[in-house]
Order: sequence, then structure tokens, then C-alpha cells
Amino acid sequence: MRGGDQIRLSGVRARGHHGVLDHERRDGQDFVVDVLMELDLRPAGTSDELARTVHYGEVAADVVAVVEGEPRDLIETVAEEIAARVLARPLVEAVEVTVHKPQAPVGVPFGDVAVVVRRRRDVPVVIALGANLAGTDGAEPAETLRAAVGRLRRLRGLRGVRASRSFVTAPVGGEAVAGQPDYINAVALARTSLSPASLLAALHRVEAAFGRTREVRWGARTLDLDLVQYGDPSAGTDVVSEDPELTLPHPRSHERAFVLVPWADLDPAATLRRDGDVVAVGDLVPGLVEQRVLPLEEGP
Repeated sequence: MRGGDQIRLSGVRARGHHGVLDHERRDGQDFVVDVLMELDLRPAGTSDELARTVHYGEVAADVVAVVEGEPRDLIETVAEEIAARVLARPLVEAVEVTVHKPQAPVGVPFGDVAVVVRRRRDVPVVIALGANLAGTDGAEPAETLRAAVGRLRRLRGLRGVRASRSFVTAPVGGEAVAGQPDYINAVALARTSLSPASLLAALHRVEAAFGRTREVRWGARTLDLDLVQYGDPSAGTDVVSEDPELTLPHPRSHERAFVLVPWADLDPAATLRRDGDVVAVGDLVPGLVEQRVLPLEEGP
């Protein structure tokens, strides 16, 4: 486990029938479980809202459900199943699960036997990049996108960053787009160990480093980084959120050619959740032909 904010849940006790011996399966025994969760607690601490943290009563209930559930030969398997349930909670970035078996048939006097597993989330994500203003350092939008991709590749908790080619696109939005210069857009695919909220906060910090301000909706910008998708909809592991501070998938991505064209160019097999259905990104592109998207000679 890395340093940072943590929630510890210790000594959850439940009776299970795990083990390889007949009497263990027949009679059962007590198991004790400790769970250490790593997550960013700043949103909860500053808002005092339960939705911004992990409900440890629910985590305890999950632990009991696994221990009292299907018998397993190994407590390693029990620990793995508990870890998977905990990591399914979007805010948890890493978990350490300790399963104690104090009545294990060791054959000699002993104090305790325990198995410890540590697991960190590893989730595919889609990030859209765009810029149509020179940066604070005078860099043109295409240069900014290249630099931003480099920053993403150095971002803690993000790995395997792959970027599409860059595309020249017309501004899209409300009245604020009138008279704006064309955008340079691209899409990056990566895997992350960060929660959706932590990743979005990290993207906002990158934007700020490139001089991004949020004064006018749809306004021109030095850099825009949108978290388009978190997880894999084809596998049913994508996060769907209607939180106004973090809506997933991005609510307008399915109708934005400047997102879909670079995305399909980078990953022809890409899928996106739209109104509850999983659709191929490439299948959405033909319906957006009126939106001008032209490849730039150089990619980021």
C-alpha cells in the first residue's frame, strides 16, 4: 500500500466453512478479517457528505457475506473475493485484506495464521484532449496537446498512455463558440489505479498547469481534458455516474465527432455506453458527418 488516506476496518468476525478437511466443511469455524482501504478522503472531509467516502458498514457486510458464503478450500480465495468486492467500490484505489484463521488445524500450538493480499485497481480509461488557444508559454494548440500527453505519461496512477493522431475540428457548443478558432483534438487511452474522482482532479491539475481557466461555458481554452469513460462497457465494468461533479460516461461524448473520430482511429474496437446500451464507437461516427473533423499532419 502507498501512503495517503486510508480507512481501516479491523476484526470483522464471521463463521464460515472454509478448509480442505471434512470437519472444517461440516462444523465450520470463526474467521476474522481486517480490511485496509486506500482512497482520497479530501472530498469527504471538506463536504461532510457520506457519498464522498466509503460506507464501512457496507464493506463489513460484504466481508461477512463472503465468509458465510460458498465454502472455499483456501483462505487465499476468501481474501481474493473480499478484495474484489472492495475494489468494486469506485472510490477505493487499493485494498489490503487480511483473513485470520485462528482455529486452523495447524497441529502444533500457535497464536494465529493469516493470509494477506494487496490489490490495486487497474482500469481502462478514455481521456479527450482539446485546445484552441495559445498556451501561457506561447505554445500553439498542437504543441500543447503533445506536451499534455507527455504530462499524462508522467502522471502518478496512470500507465500505458497511448494517444491518437491530432485532428482539426470546428468549435461545438452554444453561443460562446461564435468566432472561436478551430480546435486541435485527440484522445488518449490509458489504465489507471486512481478512482474516477481522483483521476478527474489530477486532469484538472494538468489543465491548470497549462493555464486553463473556467470562466465561460464552451469558451475557448488553452487545454481541455475530459474523462470520457472509466472502465470497460463491453465487460460491464464501466462506472456510470450522474453526479454533476463527475458524470460518466461523459454526457455528450456520443454526439461529439471530435471525440469519437480520434477514439475510433486509435481503437477501432472501442465501445461506449449510450442510454444504457453498449455501442461501437465507429458505428456512431457516420451520423456526425456534418461536424468537421480533419486529421492534422502530426499527432501528439
